[in-house]
Amino acid sequence: MTESFPTRLAGPSSKERKYDRQLRLWAASGQQALEDSKILLINSDGPLDNDNPAVSGVVGIETLKNLVLPGVGGFTIVDPAIVAESDLGVNFFLDEASLGKSRAKETCKFLRELNPDVEGDSLDQPIGELLKDEAFLQRYTLIIISAPMRQSTLKSISAAARQLAIPLIYTHSVGFYSAFSLQLPAVFPIVETHPDPDSVQDLRLTNPWPELAAAAAKIADLDSLDDHQHGHVPYLLLLLHYLEKWKKEHDGNLPCNYKEKTAFREMVRDGARAENSGGGEENFDEAVAAVLKSINPWSLKSNIREIFEMEQCNNLNSASDDFWIITSAVKTFYTTHGVLPLPGSLPDMKAQSADYISLQNIYKSKARKDLAEVVVTVRNFESRLRGDSPQIPEKEIETFCKNAASIKVICGRDIPFLDPTADPVTLKAIRNSLQFPDSLIHIFLTLKILDSLVSQYQETAAQFSSSSPSFLDQRENWSATQSKLLDLLQADGQPLDEQALSRIEKAVQETKRAGAGELHNISSLAGGLVAQEALKVLTRQYVPLDNTCVFDGIGSRAEMFRL
Repeated sequence: MTESFPTRLAGPSSKERKYDRQLRLWAASGQQALEDSKILLINSDGPLDNDNPAVSGVVGIETLKNLVLPGVGGFTIVDPAIVAESDLGVNFFLDEASLGKSRAKETCKFLRELNPDVEGDSLDQPIGELLKDEAFLQRYTLIIISAPMRQSTLKSISAAARQLAIPLIYTHSVGFYSAFSLQLPAVFPIVETHPDPDSVQDLRLTNPWPELAAAAAKIADLDSLDDHQHGHVPYLLLLLHYLEKWKKEHDGNLPCNYKEKTAFREMVRDGARAENSGGGEENFDEAVAAVLKSINPWSLKSNIREIFEMEQCNNLNSASDDFWIITSAVKTFYTTHGVLPLPGSLPDMKAQSADYISLQNIYKSKARKDLAEVVVTVRNFESRLRGDSPQIPEKEIETFCKNAASIKVICGRDIPFLDPTADPVTLKAIRNSLQFPDSLIHIFLTLKILDSLVSQYQETAAQFSSSSPSFLDQRENWSATQSKLLDLLQADGQPLDEQALSRIEKAVQETKRAGAGELHNISSLAGGLVAQEALKVLTRQYVPLDNTCVFDGIGSRAEMFRL
């Protein structure tokens, strides 16, 4: 007789071990999306002025570091600058042997050492020359730009990124201040938003389907159960049991306000046995704690209703994205049943294993049934719109159905420009923010003043000799640019108050003192913030910034603005 031995269980692969922690955050699908991505970092765009050959670009390199480590597919660094001694004091990805060499090549070399799985290359040409190739930007999934940059160049990149639906991040880091703005495509859908599980738990206790109602009916006579059984009835079934009892006593109505829910909660609490020798009544405690969040009539959230009403959902065509085909199918399901597909997940609870598994199977079975109906609708849409084109993977439809209650569509805005062409909505948002003494919007404004100054110098650099005073040190340049910005903000005839003007002036002085120089610790922190938002964009998971973040290293505070 031949003995049979169990097959040895396969352990995690070397890749799974390497990326274990991040796989727990965004799973294999998010990791694959990251590995399919390629980043373009534009790290400088000519000299800042005659005393400053180029922006240091440390925040951009620190951002790349935080994308290379988790395994982004590849990156390209565009930087025409040559490594100077000033770079060595702030950039950890350069050393003395790098002096006089291409900064793009040197930083690329050291970044690639962090993760051999990542491809990296560098380009020494100015970005303006590279943009002459209309296909240049199309190779990239995300564009990151280190400020300050010539505004005409920045606008052309922003417009091209908008046309190509490529996300763009514009980063600043000057002295103790940093800021960045995220430009997303006009329509940026996210399925896996990862909300708090308690906030989106869909248990359908107020409108149970037949199989769930039948499971609750099996415990109609709680008093006949022994102590062990009584103390292990899953709390969901307890709530369903007492809801039926409540409805019989209240003309078929559910507890609908706080007073009634409080009374219902006392009804459940009174059902616990004071002396239970079978392991206690923790299941009743769980039921009581879940009343306020679980006993609510199901309703469609306003943000999902808005998505269902969007033109892309209601006017499908052969070019419609997979997201909108699935969304339209889920809307059809909602129109038919008055609810979204059931996610099928259950919270942990005190119960006997067999009872919990049985209840879990009821939820999973209903979720599979709902999914199957949505899949049929998706296939019908595909057949009508795309013919024999490859089908949307069922796994993608399943992920959507599980997250249907928390999907989000961000209508991306351009990175904010503060000049005569500025969006009035942006100017209004800035003026409103300036009314709050604790707002950090004044830091954002002073960084925009620096942008304007550098742009002025770069566009008129031929007028200055190497012996001319530093353009950024001349007070009249700062004063004139600051006045233009203030005039722009007050163009509607509403003057800024003295406190707001004072905060702007102090921020300008600090930025002027820093001289457009970066501090590594501030740029490193800012690089972490930028990389976090980049990861959300690349993996299409979690909800990214919309659309500007400002960090004050002096007060160690950050603030987000929608500009």
